[in-house]
Amino acid sequence: CYQRQVRVVLKYRHCDGNLCIKVTDDVACLLYRTDQAQDVKKIEKFHSQLMRLMVAKESRSAAMETD
Repeated sequence: CYQRQVRVVLKYRHCDGNLCIKVTDDVACLLYRTDQAQDVKKIEKFHSQLMRLMVAKESRSAAMETD
């Protein structure tokens, strides 16, 4: 089974209120920038859910490798 590695970078500049999220797998790169408070909250929620899912998948994969 091939697993693609993906990187997520989240940057926030407080001085001008800009948030930038970049997702790349070295083949494709997605970039989203905003200064809208509503979008910032949505991205923050998305990022926290993504991190939670990644940790859950890692713990399941590690458990499967030890069995």
